[in-house]
Amino acid sequence: MNIKKIVTLTFVVIILLILATFFLNAVLLTKLEENNQSRKEISKLVLMQENMNILVKDATTTTNKKELYDTKKEFHKYEKMFEELKNKLIIKDKDDFLDFFIKDIHKNSKILNHLALLSKSEKEIEKNFDNIYNLQLEQIELKNLFSENYPKENILRTNLEQDILKTKNIRLIKSFSDIKYYSKEVLFQYKEKEYLDTWIEKIESLSNSYENRKIKDYLEIVKVIGDYVIRLNILELNEKSLQRTIYEIVNRNKELNLKIEEEIETITSEFIANTFTFMIILLLITILIIIFLSIKVNKNVALSFNEVENKVQEGLSTIKNLNKEIEETQREVVFTMGAIGETRSKETGNHVKRVAEYSKLLALYVGLPEKEAEMLKQASPMHDIGKVAIPDAILNKPGRFDEKERKIMDTHAKLGFEMLKHSNRPLLKCASTVALEHHEKWDGTGYPRKLKGEDIHIYGRITALADVFDALGSDRCYKKAWDDERIFNLFREERGKHFDPKLIDIFFEHLDEFLKIRETFKDNL
Repeated sequence: MNIKKIVTLTFVVIILLILATFFLNAVLLTKLEENNQSRKEISKLVLMQENMNILVKDATTTTNKKELYDTKKEFHKYEKMFEELKNKLIIKDKDDFLDFFIKDIHKNSKILNHLALLSKSEKEIEKNFDNIYNLQLEQIELKNLFSENYPKENILRTNLEQDILKTKNIRLIKSFSDIKYYSKEVLFQYKEKEYLDTWIEKIESLSNSYENRKIKDYLEIVKVIGDYVIRLNILELNEKSLQRTIYEIVNRNKELNLKIEEEIETITSEFIANTFTFMIILLLITILIIIFLSIKVNKNVALSFNEVENKVQEGLSTIKNLNKEIEETQREVVFTMGAIGETRSKETGNHVKRVAEYSKLLALYVGLPEKEAEMLKQASPMHDIGKVAIPDAILNKPGRFDEKERKIMDTHAKLGFEMLKHSNRPLLKCASTVALEHHEKWDGTGYPRKLKGEDIHIYGRITALADVFDALGSDRCYKKAWDDERIFNLFREERGKHFDPKLIDIFFEHLDEFLKIRETFKDNL
């Protein structure tokens, strides 16, 4: 094969590799978005079942029929939503073109198995809720009947006591005194049939000694009230047994939900790491083919010095353009990944753009070279990439995190570093440092490694300030945007605590430039 054909073939291969790189990039971004949506829908399933579990518990503590009916209505609403979302996710979602390259996250065999178990548990909860509902409804009715007859016993007891006292018969008065030791309150509290039988026996004994219609009426009301209480006791015992069964299911569901979240995090992390590795390999193959082409041309073509020089310049220009294109593709992927990470936590649209501009400005004024400052600008959007592995239920929680949720949330810095650390590319190495250290604090109270002072990389210190400045000035699902004066006061207070004192001084010295960036890239309302 002559050199012309080799050159032509090589360029065709290079073009195909570049097209493959762009195609892979498109597949990656599309599947990330699809899997992000799947994560949200799976998290909704988990959250709906947790709400159903709570409603089951609420049903056992409801004290009136309306509240119980409202609880049942709310439960069936979640039940219907759960079935609709499950069918959409598992049954109606057919394979599309991209699924031949990368499977949807919810079609993973382990996830499918966990979802099947989740669905089975949901059916068990439905069945047990109906049983709890019927038991609780019957208890409420019995308690209402008890309450209706409660004052009758008091009235009959008082009238009977007055009649007996009028007789001035010491034996009758003593017999009635024995009855006074028994009360419906004690019976209701302990619900013991032996107690009721003894009480009735005392009343019947008095009835044998004293002919009075009021004694028969009193005996009848005590039997009625006692029947209510004993039936209540049976219902409560049945309910406790049923509650134990339900709580076992609820606890099992909690463990299952955690397994689902952990499995999703593992699959997502592996997917991102493998895709990045494959892209880097593809880029390296492209560069090697270009080098091969240069060597082949140099060995087989006899050209004059000027012709060689021209050819070399053309080759270098081609390599430069290809490298530039590769770097642009890499920067686009980094920025897009950062944007996806922010989108998952519902951050404002231009948050990553503003953080990037702030970071470059701080880098230049702190004395970093133009090229390094530009690299930090390109890498800073990846500071929160680890959030793609944080569950939606935690990531988008509108209120404060509890201790367990905060620990999970804090892992996003380490997760982001783990995703990026394997690359030797300067841009991705810079991004991995930013992801790991942007939550470290100057005084050593940050995370994940509690670094202090200049032990924190300058990239982490810069991104920390840029990220906090923009986050405080933007609306979030858990807070409203702060006004500028409040932000500036916090920065002054945190100088030498959270933030590098030198960077704080630079920030205030060039405050107008930071405000101009914020205005230029403000979010569209």
